Amino acid sequence: MHKHIVLFVVFIVFSSCAKDVVFSEYKSISNEAWHKDTIVKFTFNAIDTISQNAIYVNLRNNKNYNFNNLFLIVGVDFPNNTKITDTLEYKMTDEKGYFLGTGITDIKENKLEFRTNTTFPVKGKYRFHIQQAMRKNGKENGILQLKGITDVGIQIEKIAKK
Repeated sequence: MHKHIVLFVVFIVFSSCAKDVVFSEYKSISNEAWHKDTIVKFTFNAIDTISQNAIYVNLRNNKNYNFNNLFLIVGVDFPNNTKITDTLEYKMTDEKGYFLGTGITDIKENKLEFRTNTTFPVKGKYRFHIQQAMRKNGKENGILQLKGITDVGIQIEKIAKK
């Protein structure tokens, strides 16, 4: 009987955490090396134009990632042909060089904030595109193959009203 109660509590905790996720998808990076010209794309069909949302870029990296930060170019194409593009920098390690993120294996998962308190003002398909924009210090050209990134994702969460 005690096992059933524990399983029920675990189920409730996990199902209550997941109910605010509106969209979540990952795409694998082939050979764990993200080419500078490879754009990872996601399509989200928005039907709620009122609720506030948080949008995250989710990344999985392994020990082959050789940098303490990550630069990304993230764009969104709206259903009404409006486009926004941001260049973002994320911290990937702490001061001692240990990878941030969650995970107990060699793979670390990072949930990187892209936008918060945002609405989707128009119903329809929103297209997200993400490209790595890493460069070595003093170099003009980008890193051709960014090693150590295994997966890239987008997650959209509805922000609960208080």
